[in-house]
Amino acid sequence: MTNVRDQLYHRHRFPTEIIAEAVWLYFRFPLSLRMVEDMLAYKGILVTHKTIRLWAEKFGRDYANKVRRRTPRLGDKWHLDEVVITINSKKHWLWRAVDQDGFVLDVLVQSRRNAKAARRLIRKLLKQQGCTPRVMITDKLRSYGAAKREIIPGVEHRHGPNLNWKCHPREMLRAECHYR
Repeated sequence: MTNVRDQLYHRHRFPTEIIAEAVWLYFRFPLSLRMVEDMLAYKGILVTHKTIRLWAEKFGRDYANKVRRRTPRLGDKWHLDEVVITINSKKHWLWRAVDQDGFVLDVLVQSRRNAKAARRLIRKLLKQQGCTPRVMITDKLRSYGAAKREIIPGVEHRHGPNLNWKCHPREMLRAECHYR
């Protein structure tokens, strides 16, 4: 009797285990198709990145749902911060959000550092996370307060120079941050 999983992979050149490994790597870790191709080549499996892309399109939804169910629940305390970066010799701001356990919730690059940019980050976080935080911790940038009052007025907002240590670049390098 054939397995349901084997029926799903019927008429494919590669075995079920190889297809499953490639699609799992692509959806579980932030890897490009070429990186997955290189990882499989290191194991002696020669597959092109185009084939991996086709597998990801065909079988990916099932794997993405399984990975999403297994990931831990994110914390309800958000640390928000912004850092200046230079792109093509122009100043931009990298806005970041991290939960209390060190999981990176989202990263956004903006050309401005104002309330409109902070509102965009908060809206993106709320849409992506699907829930509001219990506490929002920021530095002393007033744009966060304006955006919070407009979008999520019931959330507690703590701000100060030493409260937002989880988003500090040196601490993020030192601590083990987990990207989703």
